[in-house]
Amino acid sequence: MISTRVIATAGCVPEQVVTNDDLSKIVDTTDEWITQRTGIKERHISSGENTSALVIRVAEKLLERAGVEAEKIDLIIVASVTQDYGTPSLACMIQKEIGAVNAVAFDVIAACSGFMFALSTADKYIKAGGYKNAIVIGGETLSKIVDWTDRSTCVLFGDGAGGAYVEASDEAGIIRENIGSAGAQYEILTEGYTECANAFNENKGGVHPLWYVNMNGREVFKFATKKVIKSLEKVMAEENLTQEDIKYFVPHQANVRIVEVVSKKLDIPFEKFYMNMDRFGNTSSASIPMALNEINEKGLLERGNLVMLSGFGGGMTWGTMLIRW
Repeated sequence: MISTRVIATAGCVPEQVVTNDDLSKIVDTTDEWITQRTGIKERHISSGENTSALVIRVAEKLLERAGVEAEKIDLIIVASVTQDYGTPSLACMIQKEIGAVNAVAFDVIAACSGFMFALSTADKYIKAGGYKNAIVIGGETLSKIVDWTDRSTCVLFGDGAGGAYVEASDEAGIIRENIGSAGAQYEILTEGYTECANAFNENKGGVHPLWYVNMNGREVFKFATKKVIKSLEKVMAEENLTQEDIKYFVPHQANVRIVEVVSKKLDIPFEKFYMNMDRFGNTSSASIPMALNEINEKGLLERGNLVMLSGFGGGMTWGTMLIRW
């Protein structure tokens, strides 16, 4: 039976670091206020590079680390809500820059769950046969869609990209997943709203207030804790696993308070959750692959370890995936 294994990981962030104290100079906030409510201390913010620059760099690193020639890549999938263009896709831009002339390339949109949806899609392509490998990346420059006068949202987000090179294998890799959508709640987290303005209606157009990230923080918190808990429970139950069987839980890096609730409700030791939100903030679709790459780069995983990835995002969406390293 064909499985999909993670062979290599990579990450990339802009060089510029913006601390909580830096933010306090442009918006009414403090380091203490941000840290207590989110666990975030700093984030990387673009100095001008767009999302494509970050995801292309990740793709280049993945080729190097996997030891694969670009012409051998079958599939490129990128998850993002901050693409450079409406079209072309970031995946097609990567294809050009790395020379992956034989790849099928496209983007997916599932906000902070995006990498999970992209990895799930790659897994299905590979298991269906005909595709032997894939580059899967989540990348964002959220700084360009944040309202920097809104202290409730601008303190949360950072820019970055992360990804994985995966390929078909006879060994178990991606074992089980649980992904889903709750469109009935889409209004609690939105960005990028564009009005229909044209030559044949009276709409003058312009930037709509909902172009920027707009979030009902309380409702998002409730959604996240509820869905992540149920999703993790479902995957572990279906594989007859307990938290003791899992080496690391890699959550979406949104808010340390969410992870604390999940840890307590599921009786999972807090230290088993790998987190780097204190240094990168919420990077949306990039957060899980960036964290997974850090674990890998630090040598914290051994062959055969079980890792649980789990995230949630706008849509609303959620996704959990169990992988064997």
